[in-house]
Amino acid sequence: MKFNITGRNINVSDRTKDQVEKKLGKISKLFAEDTTANVTLSRQKDDYTVEVTIPIKNSIIRAEETSTDLYVSIDLVEEILERQVKRHRTKLIDRTQGAESFSSLFIENEEEPVPEDDDIRIEKVKRFDFKPMSAEEACLQMDLLGHNFFVFKDAETDETCVVYKRKNNGYGLIVPEG
Repeated sequence: MKFNITGRNINVSDRTKDQVEKKLGKISKLFAEDTTANVTLSRQKDDYTVEVTIPIKNSIIRAEETSTDLYVSIDLVEEILERQVKRHRTKLIDRTQGAESFSSLFIENEEEPVPEDDDIRIEKVKRFDFKPMSAEEACLQMDLLGHNFFVFKDAETDETCVVYKRKNNGYGLIVPEG
Protein backbone atom coordinates (compact mmCIF):
# COMPACT_ATOMS: atom_id res chain seq x y z
CA MET A 1 0.00 0.00 0.00
CA LYS A 2 1.17 3.48 -0.86
CA PHE A 3 0.51 6.47 1.37
CA ASN A 4 -0.27 9.98 0.17
CA ILE A 5 0.16 12.10 3.32
CA THR A 6 -0.71 15.79 3.26
CA GLY A 7 -1.06 18.46 5.92
CA ARG A 8 -3.44 21.37 6.31
CA ASN A 9 -2.37 24.07 8.75
CA ILE A 10 0.31 21.67 9.96
CA ASN A 11 3.82 20.69 8.91
CA VAL A 12 4.08 16.93 8.43
CA SER A 13 7.38 15.76 9.92
CA ASP A 14 9.22 12.55 9.04
CA ARG A 15 8.33 11.21 12.50
CA THR A 16 4.63 11.82 11.84
CA LYS A 17 4.84 10.18 8.39
CA ASP A 18 6.57 7.16 9.95
CA GLN A 19 3.87 6.89 12.63
CA VAL A 20 1.07 7.05 10.03
CA GLU A 21 2.75 4.40 7.86
CA LYS A 22 3.42 2.19 10.89
CA LYS A 23 -0.17 2.36 12.18
CA LEU A 24 -1.87 2.02 8.79
CA GLY A 25 0.66 -0.61 7.77
CA LYS A 26 -1.30 -3.06 9.94
CA ILE A 27 -4.19 -3.01 7.48
CA SER A 28 -2.11 -2.54 4.32
CA LYS A 29 -1.57 -6.30 3.99
CA LEU A 30 -5.29 -6.60 3.16
CA PHE A 31 -4.94 -4.44 0.04
CA ALA A 32 -3.16 -4.78 -3.29
CA GLU A 33 0.27 -3.13 -3.42
CA ASP A 34 -0.89 -0.45 -5.87
CA THR A 35 -3.68 0.75 -3.55
CA THR A 36 -3.16 4.30 -2.31
CA ALA A 37 -4.32 5.57 1.06
CA ASN A 38 -4.94 9.32 1.08
CA VAL A 39 -4.15 10.67 4.54
CA THR A 40 -4.90 14.28 5.46
CA LEU A 41 -3.66 15.69 8.75
CA SER A 42 -5.10 19.02 9.82
CA ARG A 43 -5.06 21.32 12.81
CA GLN A 44 -7.69 23.78 13.99
CA LYS A 45 -6.82 25.59 17.21
CA ASP A 46 -6.01 22.78 19.68
CA ASP A 47 -7.65 19.95 17.73
CA TYR A 48 -5.92 17.59 15.32
CA THR A 49 -7.97 15.79 12.68
CA VAL A 50 -6.80 12.75 10.75
CA GLU A 51 -8.80 11.77 7.67
CA VAL A 52 -8.01 8.61 5.69
CA THR A 53 -9.62 7.65 2.38
CA ILE A 54 -8.79 4.33 0.73
CA PRO A 55 -10.26 3.81 -2.74
CA ILE A 56 -11.11 0.23 -3.69
CA LYS A 57 -13.07 -1.21 -6.59
CA ASN A 58 -16.69 0.01 -6.58
CA SER A 59 -16.26 1.53 -3.13
CA ILE A 60 -14.15 3.59 -0.76
CA ILE A 61 -13.24 3.14 2.87
CA ARG A 62 -13.03 6.33 4.90
CA ALA A 63 -12.39 7.29 8.50
CA GLU A 64 -11.98 10.61 10.28
CA GLU A 65 -11.11 11.34 13.90
CA THR A 66 -10.40 14.49 15.89
CA SER A 67 -8.66 14.84 19.26
CA THR A 68 -6.30 17.19 21.08
CA ASP A 69 -3.29 14.94 20.28
CA LEU A 70 -2.25 14.13 16.72
CA TYR A 71 -0.96 10.65 17.56
CA VAL A 72 -4.13 9.74 19.45
CA SER A 73 -6.13 10.75 16.35
CA ILE A 74 -3.91 8.48 14.23
CA ASP A 75 -4.53 5.57 16.63
CA LEU A 76 -8.30 6.14 16.62
CA VAL A 77 -8.46 6.29 12.81
CA GLU A 78 -6.49 3.05 12.56
CA GLU A 79 -9.01 1.26 14.80
CA ILE A 80 -11.97 2.53 12.77
CA LEU A 81 -10.34 1.52 9.47
CA GLU A 82 -9.60 -1.96 10.82
CA ARG A 83 -13.27 -2.48 11.70
CA GLN A 84 -14.44 -1.10 8.36
CA VAL A 85 -12.05 -3.26 6.34
CA LYS A 86 -13.15 -6.41 8.17
CA ARG A 87 -16.80 -5.47 7.67
CA HIS A 88 -16.26 -4.64 4.03
CA ARG A 89 -14.46 -7.90 3.32
CA THR A 90 -17.10 -10.06 4.98
CA LYS A 91 -20.21 -8.28 3.67
CA LEU A 92 -19.42 -6.84 0.26
CA ILE A 93 -16.50 -8.72 -1.21
CA ASP A 94 -17.52 -12.22 -0.17
CA ARG A 95 -20.99 -11.63 -1.60
CA THR A 96 -20.32 -9.78 -4.85
CA GLN A 97 -16.63 -9.85 -5.72
CA GLY A 98 -13.36 -11.64 -5.08
CA ALA A 99 -10.61 -10.29 -2.85
CA GLU A 100 -8.48 -9.77 -5.98
CA SER A 101 -10.74 -6.86 -6.96
CA PHE A 102 -9.13 -4.41 -4.54
CA SER A 103 -7.84 -1.61 -6.79
CA SER A 104 -7.78 2.18 -7.20
CA LEU A 105 -10.75 3.20 -9.40
CA PHE A 106 -12.12 6.07 -7.36
CA ILE A 107 -11.16 9.56 -8.51
CA GLU A 108 -12.09 12.48 -6.32
CA ASN A 109 -11.74 15.99 -7.60
CA GLU A 110 -12.17 18.97 -5.29
CA GLU A 111 -12.67 22.46 -6.65
CA GLU A 112 -12.57 25.85 -4.99
CA PRO A 113 -15.96 27.07 -3.73
CA VAL A 114 -17.73 29.50 -6.04
CA PRO A 115 -20.22 31.72 -4.21
CA GLU A 116 -23.17 32.47 -6.50
CA ASP A 117 -25.42 34.21 -3.99
CA ASP A 118 -24.98 35.76 -0.56
CA ASP A 119 -27.39 33.23 0.99
CA ILE A 120 -26.28 30.05 -0.81
CA ARG A 121 -22.62 29.12 -0.90
CA ILE A 122 -21.32 25.80 -2.22
CA GLU A 123 -18.25 25.05 -0.15
CA LYS A 124 -17.11 21.76 -1.62
CA VAL A 125 -17.64 19.89 -4.87
CA LYS A 126 -16.90 16.18 -5.15
CA ARG A 127 -16.85 14.24 -8.39
CA PHE A 128 -16.85 10.48 -8.63
CA ASP A 129 -17.95 7.70 -10.94
CA PHE A 130 -21.26 6.03 -10.13
CA LYS A 131 -20.79 2.29 -9.78
CA PRO A 132 -23.82 0.08 -10.42
CA MET A 133 -24.91 -1.58 -7.17
CA SER A 134 -27.96 -2.73 -5.27
CA ALA A 135 -29.70 -0.59 -2.63
CA GLU A 136 -28.34 -2.94 0.07
CA GLU A 137 -24.76 -2.44 -1.15
CA ALA A 138 -25.34 1.32 -1.21
CA CYS A 139 -26.52 1.22 2.43
CA LEU A 140 -23.36 -0.68 3.39
CA GLN A 141 -21.21 1.83 1.53
CA MET A 142 -23.02 4.73 3.23
CA ASP A 143 -22.34 3.16 6.64
CA LEU A 144 -18.67 2.60 5.76
CA LEU A 145 -18.33 6.27 4.87
CA GLY A 146 -20.21 7.42 7.97
CA HIS A 147 -22.59 9.55 5.90
CA ASN A 148 -26.36 10.06 6.23
CA PHE A 149 -27.06 9.56 2.52
CA PHE A 150 -25.45 7.95 -0.52
CA VAL A 151 -26.07 8.48 -4.25
CA PHE A 152 -25.65 5.42 -6.48
CA LYS A 153 -26.64 3.90 -9.82
CA ASP A 154 -29.10 1.02 -9.43
CA ALA A 155 -27.62 -2.10 -11.07
CA GLU A 156 -31.04 -3.37 -12.22
CA THR A 157 -32.69 -0.19 -13.52
CA ASP A 158 -29.55 1.86 -14.35
CA GLU A 159 -31.19 4.88 -12.66
CA THR A 160 -29.55 7.25 -10.20
CA CYS A 161 -31.00 6.64 -6.72
CA VAL A 162 -30.37 7.83 -3.17
CA VAL A 163 -30.37 5.85 0.07
CA TYR A 164 -30.55 7.71 3.36
CA LYS A 165 -30.58 7.02 7.07
CA ARG A 166 -33.92 7.63 8.80
CA LYS A 167 -34.34 8.92 12.36
CA ASN A 168 -35.48 5.49 13.59
CA ASN A 169 -32.14 4.01 12.36
CA GLY A 170 -33.87 2.49 9.33
CA TYR A 171 -33.04 3.29 5.74
CA GLY A 172 -34.92 5.13 3.01
CA LEU A 173 -34.62 4.82 -0.76
CA ILE A 174 -35.35 7.61 -3.24
CA VAL A 175 -36.06 6.38 -6.76
CA PRO A 176 -36.75 8.76 -9.69
CA GLU A 177 -40.25 8.60 -11.12
CA GLY A 178 -40.97 8.31 -14.83
